[in-house]
Amino acid sequence: MAAITPTPVIKVAALCGSLRKGSYNGGLLRAAIDLSKSINGLEMEYVDISPLPFLNTDLEVNGAYPPVVEAFRQKILAADTILFASPEYNYSITGPLKNAIDWASRPPNVWADKTAAIVSAGGGFGGGRSHYHLRQIGVFVDLHFINKPEFFLNAFQPPAKFDSDGELIDDATKEKLKAVLLSLYAFTLRLQGKS
Repeated sequence: MAAITPTPVIKVAALCGSLRKGSYNGGLLRAAIDLSKSINGLEMEYVDISPLPFLNTDLEVNGAYPPVVEAFRQKILAADTILFASPEYNYSITGPLKNAIDWASRPPNVWADKTAAIVSAGGGFGGGRSHYHLRQIGVFVDLHFINKPEFFLNAFQPPAKFDSDGELIDDATKEKLKAVLLSLYAFTLRLQGKS
């Protein structure tokens, strides 16, 4: 009788660069978390970056980080991979997201050797320019991003993508988002030598 190989479990930390309650990027993450339940082996957790103080090394006392920062760092450390949702602010990522990345890169860098994917929603290019800056930062903190599929969504182009609460309602967009999750899962397994 052949042994049944269990499906490897990949833990995803989902971070939103927007702090706004009705954020479309937050809506993308909520939809991704819902979609992840249909992907065997993928477990996703939303990690809130809003409580993090501005990076200030004076807050590091005797080699220890503030409790809220350490709790955040431990969630990143425990994850196999990261899903970023970031709007584009001034052709870049948001201040809160950069702050979170900086806290988690403090020694020891808890981003190192993790896979990642980026999704974004907004006007015009759909937040796409934020992807380029996030990828540049990822080079230094040793994140490994999937290349395809890319996901940037013009949230204001018909048909409606989100409802008035910022929840993703467009089925075609949900399918594209699921394709990102499947790619991230496969890429993570490959880099971990489990595929």
